[in-house]
Amino acid sequence: MKTKHNSLEVRLIAVGLAAFIVGCSDGSDPRPPAPEPEPEPLIVPFQELYDQGVDRYLGEFTPMTSEVDGDTTVHTFGAMDGGPLCLRGGEYAMSTKENTGEELVIFLQGGGACWNDFCAATETADPTVPEFGLLDQSLENNPVADWDLAYLPYCDGSIFSGDADYDDDGDGEIDRYHRGVQNTSASLDVVANAFPSPSRILLTGVSAGGFGTDYALPLVRKLYPDVPIELINDSGVGVSAPGFSTDRAAEWNSEAFIAQSVPDFIDDRGHLTNGHIWYLNEDPNLRMGYMSTKQDVVIADVFLMIGGPAFEAELIPEMAKLEEAHPDRFRSLIGDGNQHTFLQTRFEDTVGGTTIVQWITDMLSGSADWVSVSD
Repeated sequence: MKTKHNSLEVRLIAVGLAAFIVGCSDGSDPRPPAPEPEPEPLIVPFQELYDQGVDRYLGEFTPMTSEVDGDTTVHTFGAMDGGPLCLRGGEYAMSTKENTGEELVIFLQGGGACWNDFCAATETADPTVPEFGLLDQSLENNPVADWDLAYLPYCDGSIFSGDADYDDDGDGEIDRYHRGVQNTSASLDVVANAFPSPSRILLTGVSAGGFGTDYALPLVRKLYPDVPIELINDSGVGVSAPGFSTDRAAEWNSEAFIAQSVPDFIDDRGHLTNGHIWYLNEDPNLRMGYMSTKQDVVIADVFLMIGGPAFEAELIPEMAKLEEAHPDRFRSLIGDGNQHTFLQTRFEDTVGGTTIVQWITDMLSGSADWVSVSD
């Protein structure tokens, strides 16, 4: 009996001691806390292009003057060493217009191109907003009627991409100032200062400005890292000819905009489709709508010199390839004929049973009716 009593006594003491320890404890684990998991690395769209220097002129230039003209402010850049200039050395200017909405349109104007043995390009910058089509904010059915507006005229001859000066006749004087990167970068700095926090951006352009959206896109994303971007490219969709795109990039010194990790960014037929797929791969907050006629005479005949039928034969499968790669974020509008651009002069025209303005409205409203259309 004594043994059993002692055993019971030991157990009671053990239980009491355990209760005492628990009562005195603050509940903390004496072991060191487990280390916090490493945060996921921040994915920065277009970081490769930044590493290649495409953003080298952001923050470098400010306007010489910013003058209010009615509801528009015109920003003019003085002629400075290495700074914004037009093709023949004239001053570059652009404009901004504040409106009542929270969203922002960045519009790149067109006007030809210029290289060593061919030149048909606008040579001066007119910052006056041409109030036609998408830029006519008085139109009741204009889906961007109340959006803030930045208007970038075109005058560098290098589709907003160049950074090269040339003395073509060897007389010691510069004949061609391809300052597209400077003009674009300086303008976008103005835009970011004027409109620091839009809820959404429509980046768009016509002809040379359509091509220019390729070069403006990574700069816009750098300045607005979290803002959704809708991109509408009108008649600069990157369908080209063998050697054409690579030759222009070399002459204009715009090769930094070609992601070197994508070997066929410009493919052997000269097309930029793989580059555009890469843009969408890089930036999940980006959607694209591309517009062209099947045999655009300006692109097919004047610049590429391949003719309308050959252009059409390349255009249709390239647009299909883009949509197949990103069926949720890419659409195309392909009209019959050979006319050039839609957004300003053919805003009410119909393609595939849908007006241009309705197609854009469907895109910007997130409608399920935003689909690829063609005649």
